Amino acid sequence: MPESLLDSVVVVLYEPQDPVNIAATVRAMKNMGVGRLRLVRPVAYDVIRLEGIAHGTMDLIERIEHYEDFDTAVADCVRVLGFTARRRAAKLRMIDPKAAADELLAAAADGPVAIVFGREDSGLPNEILDRVRAAVTIPTTEHASLNLAQAALVALYELHLAAADATRTLAPPRKDAPPPTNEQFEQYFADTQRSLDAIQFFKTRYPEHIMRTLRSLTFRAAPNARELSLMRAMAIEVINFLNRTRRLE
Repeated sequence: MPESLLDSVVVVLYEPQDPVNIAATVRAMKNMGVGRLRLVRPVAYDVIRLEGIAHGTMDLIERIEHYEDFDTAVADCVRVLGFTARRRAAKLRMIDPKAAADELLAAAADGPVAIVFGREDSGLPNEILDRVRAAVTIPTTEHASLNLAQAALVALYELHLAAADATRTLAPPRKDAPPPTNEQFEQYFADTQRSLDAIQFFKTRYPEHIMRTLRSLTFRAAPNARELSLMRAMAIEVINFLNRTRRLE
């Protein structure tokens, strides 16, 4: 078995016409953990230029496979789905990218599975759509035409999520502060009330109502101990500033 179900996913570009789209597809594959790209009668391209567009992807570029016909490109695949922006009169099963990802990964344990994208100008022709298990359409407005690499990214993103293959994690904060104690909350509220009183904020308002609202707001915000300490320090500095400038009686 492969280390990831995504190792069984093959991206097939049928007669791509622009090297930029090939490179952008490679970039999307690298982002989403898919490493197998097959090209059917592609435009001529320079691998150095591809890597210049999709930096850090030479490992994928060097493994690109080329085919002269579609049937050979997907001969070993146990499930083939084609992406298209148009609906046909024929009764071809239509699904969205999320359903496509689930279907492909369910079949991936049995062998390679393929997602297929067509030419930039005309998409997949009928004779290719006749060979796929289902046609995948990306929900859009009435302006349904997507750039080739954009469509590939949507498909690969759904596969990445469905495979639970989020290998990139965000580092936690350098110093993860604990939650405030009740004592720290009460110190903050007391000093904040003192500072608001010092600037005569309560002159035409009810202190009890204002402080009750402030308590509710603070609890909903759920600051950690460091954040609460910062807010308390600002309240205290109001008092200190007024003392320094002789504005506080």
